[in-house]
Amino acid sequence: MTSSPAEPSDAHKELAKALERGAQAVVPEHGIAAKLALAESRNRPLRIKLGLDPTAPDIHLGFAVVLRKLRQFQNLGHQVVIIIGDYTALIGDPSGRSATRPMLSAQEIQANAATYTSQLSQILEANRTEVRFNSEWLGKLDFASVVQLASRMTVAQVLQREDFANRMAARQPVSLHELLYPLAQAYDSVAIEADIEMGGLDQTFNILAGRDLQREMGQEPQTALFMPLLVGLDGQKKMSKSLGNYVGIAEKPLDMFSKLMSLADTQMREYFTLCTDIPLEEMEQLLGTVAQGANPRDVKRRLAREIVKIYQGDAAAAEADAEWMRIHSAGELPSEIPAAELPSDAVRSGRVWVCRLLTVTGMAGGTGEARRLLEQGGVELNGKKLTDASLELPVEEVQNAVLRVGARRYARIEVKQ
Repeated sequence: MTSSPAEPSDAHKELAKALERGAQAVVPEHGIAAKLALAESRNRPLRIKLGLDPTAPDIHLGFAVVLRKLRQFQNLGHQVVIIIGDYTALIGDPSGRSATRPMLSAQEIQANAATYTSQLSQILEANRTEVRFNSEWLGKLDFASVVQLASRMTVAQVLQREDFANRMAARQPVSLHELLYPLAQAYDSVAIEADIEMGGLDQTFNILAGRDLQREMGQEPQTALFMPLLVGLDGQKKMSKSLGNYVGIAEKPLDMFSKLMSLADTQMREYFTLCTDIPLEEMEQLLGTVAQGANPRDVKRRLAREIVKIYQGDAAAAEADAEWMRIHSAGELPSEIPAAELPSDAVRSGRVWVCRLLTVTGMAGGTGEARRLLEQGGVELNGKKLTDASLELPVEEVQNAVLRVGARRYARIEVKQ
């Protein structure tokens, strides 16, 4: 049954302010402070829900934004409940989709879900993390139960979703099973008695549906905490491994540092706010120095150090900073350059085509990409810029040479005899 709301104290409001750092929205507006007060009054930790569909998990900084927020709640003694949507993944979340999302097979779901626990433990505290699979309760519902549950949500409510409305206006099909997705996700909140649910704004409808269903079923409605989607290194689209604009939290420290140094100056505020623990007042001071004429590179170095430190430690962050400066300021080569083997069949008449050199060493995904890299001036061999995609290099010139592509990728060529 619903509880009478507890009045938040000033201390609750201060804690809520810290927990809401970087959030795009909280529903209701003062819901976090109210939940903290409720937890204290009933002497029971809050249950913080995050729902994840088990689709090719990979933790990068964008995913880490919400996980780090969950860890903040854990540090205050609250319980995180991760819902692995093995059952809802059979439906496929239609959020943000312009067409029906293909359903995953049970085998694909199981394989993806198996990797989650170890990845989550890199950020979350194990003894305050409860991992549940929603097949546990959704799989037990018979058809009559589904019909009864569906009676608590109207078709008009579901069709208010922007993605459904857009598809219907464009005369694109909306399958009946997609209409059940928000209902199923909402029932997850009921099943675990969630106090707070986290997600991106693309999940607004689903999360608010959880509030409505909890209220309908006699529970205290959850508070919704919406976090922004971190924009990737390209400065345009949300961070995604498939788009190549990501920074993985398990990458080598220098790789992480170098990627972060490629951020646009205008992205620093977002990354300081969402990806570090630097106090906002200090962040404003740092960014203020740039506005007054300081070199943005120095502030970006501080940003990169702070982020690398969170996942790799102080020493690794300092070493990555020093190595980056040695390479980019002193114009020196990295202290460690991986070897790249050039197979003998890539050599014809004692020469190797430059595009072939880039593709067989893994520095380009294909001939088309190799040509673009060359035309854009992003390729050097032993410090000499290469721009002619038709160039054939003598094998003697390639052997043991240092190949550089872009600002961060190096390889020492070994010609296989």
